[in-house]
Amino acid sequence: MQIIIITVENMSNLDQEIRTIVDELLKAISTKNVISEPIEVGDKVMITITKVGLGFGAGAGEGKAAERGAGSGGGVGGAAGVSPVAVLIIHKSISGPGGVEVKSLARPSALGQAISEITSTLIEKINSKREKTEEKEVSQP
Repeated sequence: MQIIIITVENMSNLDQEIRTIVDELLKAISTKNVISEPIEVGDKVMITITKVGLGFGAGAGEGKAAERGAGSGGGVGGAAGVSPVAVLIIHKSISGPGGVEVKSLARPSALGQAISEITSTLIEKINSKREKTEEKEVSQP
């Protein structure tokens, strides 16, 4: 996570300080940080996919106090965080959609895990029925 805080002494510089913060935060959330450069390992190409969080704030004020006189001040702050969420794996030796995998790096919720298990079971049953149907068609003259 990148955190930037700037205290502004001279209020006339506030808009420049805001621009500086925004420019730095934009660098942190660039496309290269969201989708990594491809990494080739054997017959696979791997690309990391991340999520980005961004926060920004600015404030200024002035006032008078009987004991201290008049004063003013301001501040600008921002934070950006980048966290990996998945890896895209492309198998060069397998063409079409079957050669692409997405591996989540996040822990699945209990509901997500249950849905995944049910889906896997259904796919296995469908493939099993399909294989049996194909076997019958081949064995019949």
